[in-house]
Formats: sequence, C-alpha cells, structure tokens
Amino acid sequence: MNAASTLGPPSRARGWPFSSRSLRLLVLVFVTLIGISLLSRLPAWPLVELKSFDYLSTIDDPQPPDGGPVIVAIDEPSLAAINAQWPWPRSLHAELIRQLRAAGAKAIGLDIIMAEPSTPENDAAITATVGPDIVLAGDETLIQTSQADQLVRATPLPQLTAAGARTGIASIELGGDAVFRALPLYDDGFAVTLLTAAGDETARIPQNAMIQSFGPARSYPTVSYYQALDPKNFLPEGIFKGRVVLVGLSLQNAPEIDKGGADAFATPYTMHTGQLTAGVEIQATIYDNLRRQLAIAQTGTLPFAGFILVAALLAAATVWKSTGWLTLVATFVAICAFTALCYAGVRLGHIFVSPLGPTVAYVSVAFGQAALDYAEERRNKQRITRAFSQYISPDLVKRLSDDPSQLKLGGERRTLSVLFSDVRGFTTIAETMKDDPEKLTGLINRLLTPLSDIVMDHGGTIDKYMGDCIMAFWNAPLDDPEHALHAVKASLAMQAAIATLNKQLEAEAKVSGAPLHVLKMGVGINTGDCVVGNMGSTRRFDYSCLGDSVNLASRLEGASKNYGVALLLGEETARLVAGMYTVVELDRIIVKGRTVPSPIFTIIDAVHPDDLECHRALLVAKYNKTLAPLDTSFDRLGAAIPSLRLYYSIVRSELVGLLDE
Repeated sequence: MNAASTLGPPSRARGWPFSSRSLRLLVLVFVTLIGISLLSRLPAWPLVELKSFDYLSTIDDPQPPDGGPVIVAIDEPSLAAINAQWPWPRSLHAELIRQLRAAGAKAIGLDIIMAEPSTPENDAAITATVGPDIVLAGDETLIQTSQADQLVRATPLPQLTAAGARTGIASIELGGDAVFRALPLYDDGFAVTLLTAAGDETARIPQNAMIQSFGPARSYPTVSYYQALDPKNFLPEGIFKGRVVLVGLSLQNAPEIDKGGADAFATPYTMHTGQLTAGVEIQATIYDNLRRQLAIAQTGTLPFAGFILVAALLAAATVWKSTGWLTLVATFVAICAFTALCYAGVRLGHIFVSPLGPTVAYVSVAFGQAALDYAEERRNKQRITRAFSQYISPDLVKRLSDDPSQLKLGGERRTLSVLFSDVRGFTTIAETMKDDPEKLTGLINRLLTPLSDIVMDHGGTIDKYMGDCIMAFWNAPLDDPEHALHAVKASLAMQAAIATLNKQLEAEAKVSGAPLHVLKMGVGINTGDCVVGNMGSTRRFDYSCLGDSVNLASRLEGASKNYGVALLLGEETARLVAGMYTVVELDRIIVKGRTVPSPIFTIIDAVHPDDLECHRALLVAKYNKTLAPLDTSFDRLGAAIPSLRLYYSIVRSELVGLLDE
C-alpha cells in the first residue's frame, strides 16, 4: 500500500510549506513580530497598554508620601457653611491665606482661576494678601479651527502677579480614554511653581513620563474650606505647619458650579473605584511625583521591541520539540512572569514596559506552533486513515490515528501470524468464464469482500491481494497479544463465509440454469519472526512483511490441498491455539529454502481421546515407515474424524503407490 509513503515524523511532514520545524518556528517568530508591529498601530492597542499601566501602577495601592501637601477642599460642607454663591468673594480667599500663613503653611497653591476682575474691594483684598509663597492657577487651552490652531493662556490678574504671586499652569492632558496619566511638561506648571515657592528648586520634569497615582479620591489629607478659615476651632493644632497647602474644588457629588465643570477627572484608580479624582488632588499627585521623583518613564521603542523579540524566542524555545498540555502551563507561567517583570519595572525602576506586547508575542508563537502541530496531527491521522482503512478494521484505524506513534515506519522485527488463503481451482473457473469478464469480476468481488471483512473484523492487516489470494497478518502495525488465535478464528470464519457463498451460487445456478462453480479454499497460517514495515521503491512502497515465516505460511497454503484439509498450521501457531482448539499433527515436510522438516497441523472437531491417541500412533508408524496400507487405523480414524477422511485416504494411497514401485 503506497499511502504509507506519505507518513513521516512531524518535523518532516511532506506537503508543509517548510520542511524543518525549526525553520517554521523562526518564520512564525518573524510573522509574529510583523503582526504585532501592525497591531500596535490600531487605536485599541495603546488603550490596552494604558489599561495595563493603570493596573500595574495601582495593584499594591500605593499611598501618598509622607510630608506631602494638605488639601483644603471647596466641598459640599463648605458650600453649605459659607452659604454664598460661587464664585466666592476674593476677600474670602484672602482671609483663608492669612489663616493658613498664621497656621505655619510653607506655600499655598490656589487651584482657582482669577483671570478676570471682580469687585475693586475684593481684588484689592486678595492683592494685599498674596506674595511669593502664593501660587495662583493659570490655564492653557488649544483652540482648533479650520483656519488655524490657537493656544490661549488664561493667567491671574496682572496686579496679583505684580504683588508677588506666582503663576502655575494647572492644565493637564487626558489620554485617549479620558484618563489622566501623563505628567504635564510645563516649565511653569502649577506643581513645579509650587515646589519653587516651597523652596525646592531641584525638581526636574522628566520627558514622556506618566504619573504614579497615590490611592483613590480623597487619599491625601483633606480638610474643608470652612474649617481652614478657623483652624483653631475646627482642626488639630499644627496641621498646616511646614506643609504645602493646595486649595481647590473637591466635590464628592460633582455638581455643576456656575455651569462649569466640577474639575474632576478619571485616574488609574478609577478602574478600581469608578470614582473621579478632584483636580486639586491631581495637582497634589503631580507635586509629589516631582518632589520625590516618582514619575514613571515609558520605555523606548528599541528596548520594547527587544523585549517582544525575547518573548517570541522564548516561546519558540519552549515549543521547539513539541506542544501539548505543558504548552498551556508554560504560557500561563510566561504571562505571569512578564506581568511580574513589568510590575517590578514600575515599582522598583520607575519605568513602564507594557506586558501586552511580550504576552501577545509569546502566545502567538506558542499557540501558533500548537495550531500547526494540531493541523499536522490531523493530517497524519487522515493519512493513516486513508492508508489503512482498506486494510485493517475501523477500530484499529482509530487507534492508529489517535496514537500515530504505534506505527513505526521503516522496518522492524516482530512476531507475526501470517495467513495465506487461495481458492482452489480458480484458474479453471476463470477459464470457463473468460467470455464474461464482468461476471468473473463480480464473482471475485463477492468472494474477496466477505473474506476481507472477516480479516479486518478479527484485527488483521491485509497485506495484498493476488488475484483470488489474500495475504494478511496479525500483530502489526498494532500489538495483538493473541494474534495466532485471531488468525485461526479468521480462517474458520472465512471457511464458513465460503460455504455461505456456495449456497448462494447454487441457488442462482438453479434459477439461471448456468453451470455451478463450487468454491473451495485452502488456508495456511504460520507464526514467527518477520520484518514488517514500508517496503518498495523510493517512489512507491507498501506496508508489508518479509521473512522465512512468511514463506512457510505461503507453502502451507499451497500444501493444504495435498493433505485433503482446508487449513494447515505451522508449529508455533498450533502451539499457541492448542488450548482453544483440537490441534492434530498431519506430517513433517521440507519446504523450499529449508533443510529441516517442519511439522504441519490442522484443526478438527472434538473427538474421543482414544481416537487422538490412535492418530498419533498412526503418525509414529508413518514416520518410522512401518505403516501398512491395510492398517485398520485408517478405517477407524476415517469414521471417527470425518474432516480427515480424505487425508487418511491420501496417506493410504501414497503407501500403496510405494508398494507398487
């Protein structure tokens, strides 16, 4: 059978684009890198990376550093206590500044835009209060039109800056998902200016950095505005001493004030709490990031690409030989390792490397190769099914396709039970039907179909058809511990099938008036060591077996007609089935290629032990050449063992012929 020639080791399967597994893996790595490069240009990719940053930077719930700002919140209790319409009079802010200074505040930042005049009295009051320790918020807005882009800055009243107040741009930039993460790059940013006002001029603004958040909303020490107006009565002593104070809106219900926004934004913690963080608390976070140099830098393109390449190569090394359930375990471990490394980078190195790229690279290579292996396994199963479905039973085909390793390609030495069957006198039958080839073909098909089914139903492998002859063997390609017994059972079932077919042919002959062709079959079975595997040329070969045991099985089939029996067994086959059947020896023959006589056996129906003993005595006399044609044993045994009556007649005739000579 030539289909076996397409089978081969998984890494060398014919028909695949690349013959080498290592080459396929390298190509898979290359394709993965290109795929990630293309995917990273999609809008969703950076958003997923930013979400991974949100998780990694907040997973351990970092808290505000010690000595950070104190927030004076313009909140709901203050709105209720002050009972004045927003915006409040600037004289009220002036009073707050005086109270905070008196309480020991080091610097004060008002996250309140005072770009337009109010009343002269209120403006004069705040102007008289501000100084170098005061930072007032400014705003920068990019106005985009079809004609041009215009950058507009809103800064405090000139009279306030002339009085010594500092200006800090409080604008922040939100990500594509409206979440605040990026550190503002203004040299005169609100937090930068506040640091200068507090006497810290060493802070630097890192480029392309992201904010390290410190807890959800209200994580910073916060007091209400109305409490800060009278700290002696409402607040613990020394709460503002030596501290930087930030003043701004912090509304928990986030109502609209004067039709303006509530100055609250989503931060990385929003994914955990669903809450927005007040702008004044965001400024406090920026302040601490600069003060403590805690901002998280983003890795460059080249190192990130290197990380992805390492992950892809690691996946290739993991599946270099094979894939299986361990691939799932290794992938899970790798994803956990990438996440842990990225977390360590954020927490220990203050650098963010997204785990998305390495994870996608590892999963793509590992599962890509697993998919190729699965597809290749399916191809192998299909090849095995195609190759053996016509030769062995469906159950054995399924076992082979489920575990192709049971099929060892090439040649291997195994103990097989080999069967040859042949229809006696079929040449004469074919000669009489030479003018009706279709009828002859139909007869062969009607003969071989049930015989083939019987072989496969008994677990045998059909080696080949030779006209009306079938060669089959057991114990290959799958192990069959009872191969001899199954071969013998198959031969007996084949004889019964021939008898059934003869009845059908007899009935058809009576109806049609055509001559009746009675079919008789001889079978030879021998068990012994053989070489089994793919045999033939480099372009076409069959799964077959060779060896002296095969030759003997063929000789036994041919010799069966000389002994008047339908089945002849070799010595080893007879020994293996003796416990299930009544096995009797018939002769010792020397077949072509052998010099030592080989005993041959057949199977008979159960008989009396005395008759078996009589048969053995007859054989001993035959071997010793003391058996006479008129020996009474011939008549006794012919009557006691009807299936051997022709055999005894042949032996007696041979003895008569010897006497005549």
